[in-house]
Amino acid sequence: MLKGLHAAKGIQLVIGLITGIVFGFLLQKGGVTEYNILIGQLLLEDFTVAKVILMAIAVGMPGIFVLEKLGLVRLHIKKGSVGASLIGGIIFGVGFGLLGYCPGTVTGAAGQGSLDALLGGIPGQMLGAGLFAWWFSTLDAKILNKGDFGKLTIPDLLKVNRLVIVIAMEIAIIVSLVLLEVYA
Repeated sequence: MLKGLHAAKGIQLVIGLITGIVFGFLLQKGGVTEYNILIGQLLLEDFTVAKVILMAIAVGMPGIFVLEKLGLVRLHIKKGSVGASLIGGIIFGVGFGLLGYCPGTVTGAAGQGSLDALLGGIPGQMLGAGLFAWWFSTLDAKILNKGDFGKLTIPDLLKVNRLVIVIAMEIAIIVSLVLLEVYA
C-alpha cells in the first residue's frame, strides 16, 4: 500500500514536513516546549514531560505493532553498539545540559518564538551536527562500532514474541501514569 511513497522522494519531503509540524504542535500543546516544564522534570517537581513521553509510547508502540502485522509498514532495525550509544548520549547530554532542551523540544520552542531556543538552541543543533559530521570518519573508525551488538531488539534478547513486550510495556506505562498522577 505504501510502497509508492518509497519511490516518491518529493512526497516523502512533504510528509516529513507535515509530520514535523504536527509533532511540534503536539509538543507545544503538551507543554514540553516550555523551559520551566523541562527544568521541573529534571528537578523531579513537574512530571509533564514524563507523562507526554509515556503517552506517546503508549499510543505509538501498539500502533506500529498493528501496522506491521497488517503489512502496512516494515520495521528497519538498525545495528547498535555501546560506542554509538556513548557518543549519542554525550552529544545529547551536552546539548541538554547547556540549554535545558532536547532536540525536539528546542525546535518546538523555537517555533513558538522562545528566544533562548532561537538564539542558542537552533545554532547549537547546527554546530553539534556539523561537528559530528566533521569528526564522523574518526569516530566511526575508533568508537562508534565498539561493543557492536548487531540488530538486537528487546524481544530478540528476551526470546519472546513482540506482542508480549507490547502488552508488558502498556501495563507498565499505565501503572506509571497512574502512580505519577496520584503521587507526583
